[in-house]
Formats: sequence, structure tokens, C-alpha cells
Amino acid sequence: MAKLINIGFGNVVNSQKIVAVVSPDAAPVKRMVQSVKGTRSLIDATQGRKTKAVIVTSDDYLVLSAIQPDTIARRFADAYENENKGDKREDHE
Repeated sequence: MAKLINIGFGNVVNSQKIVAVVSPDAAPVKRMVQSVKGTRSLIDATQGRKTKAVIVTSDDYLVLSAIQPDTIARRFADAYENENKGDKREDHE
């Protein structure tokens, strides 16, 4: 089942499609964002705030987020950790 990860301001992304969560400050990332700007492959989920993370998906979408990459990574890890705990509980029942 797909897990949705909160990327800020009520926006979510399918965790099974995430390839990378990167900082927008690196030159290669800036070039990637510029190359897809104005196309349907760029999803701006910043709500008008400064972009702090760029999420790269397996479907070649770039999702801009206004929360830090480490925060997104922690939410991603927490979602799967909770799933594994649920699996262990089911084994003991």
C-alpha cells in the first residue's frame, strides 16, 4: 500500500515514487529545476515560500518543497518504521 509523506502545508507525495530528496542550492539541482520549469514535470508545493528541498520521483517529476530535506527524510523513515512495527504486532497476534 502506498504511503503518503507530508511535504509541508498539507501537500503529500507518494513515498514509493521518491528517488531522492536534495537541497536546491547545488548547481546541478538548479539546472534540473530550470530545465523542467514551465512544464508539467515540475510541481511547486512551496505555497509561495522559499524552496528548501527538491524531491525527485521515479516518474521524472520534480516536486519543490518549503521544508528541509532532513525533515522529509525523517518523515519518510518514520512512516516505514511505523509500518514495520505494525507488521511485528500482527505476527504476534
